Amino acid sequence: MKTTYNGLIPSIILGVILLFISSYSIMAQTVVKGAVYEQKSDNSLEPLIGASVRWANAKSGVLTDTEGNFSISKKPENHELIVSFVGYKTDTLMVHTTGFVKVLLQVAGQLNEVTVTSSPTNIDRLNPIQTEFINTKTLAKAACCNLSESFETNASVSVSYADAITGSKQIQMLGLSGNYVQTNVENIPSVRGLATTFGLNYIPGTWISSIDVSKGASSVVNGYESMTGALNVELQKPDDSDKLYVNTYINSFGRGELNINTARKLNDKWSVGLLTHGSGQSISIDQNHDTFRDVPLFGLATALNRWKYQSDRMMAQFGIKGLYENRTGGQNAADFVNKPYYEFGNRTKRVEAFAKIAALFPEKPYKGLGFIMNASVHDANAYFGLTSRSYTGLQKTFYSNLIYQNIIDNTNHTYKVGASFIADSYRESYLDSAFHRNEIVPGVFGEYTYVIPEKFTLVLGGRMDFHNLYGNRFTPRIHAKYDLSSNTHLRASAGKGWRMPNAIAENFAMLVNSRQLLVLDQIRPEESWNYGASLSHDFKVGTRNANLTLDYYRTDFNNQLTVDMESAYYIKFYNQRGKSYSNSFQAELNYSPIKRMDVKLAYRLFDVKNDIVTSSGELALLPKMFVNRDRILVNVGYATKFDKWKFDLTWQWNGKRRIPDASHEHVQTIDSEPVYAPAFSNINAQVTRGFYRWELYVGGENLTGFRQSNPIMSASNPFSQHFDASMVWGPITGRMVYVGMRWKIPSKV
Repeated sequence: MKTTYNGLIPSIILGVILLFISSYSIMAQTVVKGAVYEQKSDNSLEPLIGASVRWANAKSGVLTDTEGNFSISKKPENHELIVSFVGYKTDTLMVHTTGFVKVLLQVAGQLNEVTVTSSPTNIDRLNPIQTEFINTKTLAKAACCNLSESFETNASVSVSYADAITGSKQIQMLGLSGNYVQTNVENIPSVRGLATTFGLNYIPGTWISSIDVSKGASSVVNGYESMTGALNVELQKPDDSDKLYVNTYINSFGRGELNINTARKLNDKWSVGLLTHGSGQSISIDQNHDTFRDVPLFGLATALNRWKYQSDRMMAQFGIKGLYENRTGGQNAADFVNKPYYEFGNRTKRVEAFAKIAALFPEKPYKGLGFIMNASVHDANAYFGLTSRSYTGLQKTFYSNLIYQNIIDNTNHTYKVGASFIADSYRESYLDSAFHRNEIVPGVFGEYTYVIPEKFTLVLGGRMDFHNLYGNRFTPRIHAKYDLSSNTHLRASAGKGWRMPNAIAENFAMLVNSRQLLVLDQIRPEESWNYGASLSHDFKVGTRNANLTLDYYRTDFNNQLTVDMESAYYIKFYNQRGKSYSNSFQAELNYSPIKRMDVKLAYRLFDVKNDIVTSSGELALLPKMFVNRDRILVNVGYATKFDKWKFDLTWQWNGKRRIPDASHEHVQTIDSEPVYAPAFSNINAQVTRGFYRWELYVGGENLTGFRQSNPIMSASNPFSQHFDASMVWGPITGRMVYVGMRWKIPSKV
């Protein structure tokens, strides 16, 4: 389908004008209320008067009143609430949304020792949406070079290579690919469209201050594209970051990187920060000797400059980010003198700018008005095998959101209303086919929250979006949380999500083979319903803290873009025929058996199926390709006093998964026997030694050395009809070791 740009620029200008009347995401302060008590031996509660309550990294906080109550303003980046009182053990809670927090402080055994404790799990206690919080401490358990490598100790999100040549990585949540997860950076949808291919690699780990992992239907405030969950990445802020932070990394495969972050407070209101990252792979590796590089060579440079203004009644942030990457995969040209060889190349240039403005009301912290605006240009060029087999993609996006928040009578009744606007221009071409379209989507939304403190929270939300190509679309969502007790929380959610797929950019792995691509239908928006429930229970084993979380989610598609790989000669794209669904169950136990040790045990079960059109035209309901049914994760972390030494070990067991039948004589019928890849284990470990202002860390990944023996079919003849590098189900490389260093100058120095 071809479209032109003639109407795009006037539409964007019109959209900007409309946005100042109505448009983007929340930047306003909210308020968290609660009470601090001491629990007596008879289980009675005594209010603590004058206890200190503050956010981590904040210079000041509030004190509890004569009844132990407190009220503290919360900014979007505030998550860790620290409660302390002389003679009592300090407690740190993970708090993401408004609501009532009950804090029980324990008498300290020794008054000259301050002990900071936290829940063994980072599940948000107040949020009615099932949300897990990943902080910098968790990220430091692994090398975490970029966002795609930030989930090694997380059971809800899994990451794997999409193919054996490009180095593209994909995430899975609730049994479905990351295309259905709305990935935001500070509430701005970021990894979407053409950025889906390598976007996870483009957010350096050292830039990240925290990640929120939300399962199921997310808030309508952030858009309509969340279908199975949402990731929100918070970056380092210039007003509360280290003056200087340096991280270096190098591994045994020849990959190295350097990260330098700086921040400075210019005065009481202004601060500025600069985040930089450079990385590259300089050595060709071919561990299975099939003449193909196991990992592509690449060079990546990116930088973000951001400014922040903060006063009592206004907060503003703005910045600009630039990125350039060049990567080369496939066979090494030096090994094929005067002979044809298979090579993959990709060059990406990306520029984006953002601005955030919020009106604050100190006398009414529950009230706020916020506006965010983001503009980006993503330019990519690639070739596969021969330079003539090329792909070009250009995406221009303007995105904004305006939101107003207030209460109805009291803070038990709050609401958010606003409007959003997004304009996407896509120009893609592959071989002799062009895929051009302009999407313009203004929308309005509203969300109402009802709270019975310490008992029940209900969130009702809905949005109406007006798509210039696919008409008006209504997106309803509902979330509820019921506190069975102070330690047991039941959550439930249901909601609709939809998105417009980008068949080529989101399936780069399908281009590194000799199969012919067939687009059988005019692609329509994908649409699904997601509903589920979770139960979280905090308890003690002896005197040690533990937490058990159980959750179940189901996703039903009304329409899904089917990527049919059943034939050895074709890859077919067509709109959903028949059924497509995903069932996900997860059980996770977090336990602290001894002081300064955390243990995580998790089991995950997926049942993901969709109807495939067989060779005879019948529908066969088959398990989704490359999705393992079972997964077990065990993570153990231990730190000595003052974090002088830290030890982390992660073991994953991945069950079998269905893969395409490699036989070229195979004919798909409704009775065809599925082919499965074997189960395998993976072990990662890291040891960190802390010094005065720096840390030295050394670790290893895939320590079992397991790897898929032949990830590339017909590697010896890459221009034959049997060549296929897209059938990756396990590790491509064997054991890898790395070493790195972190050094910082704190902001208070």
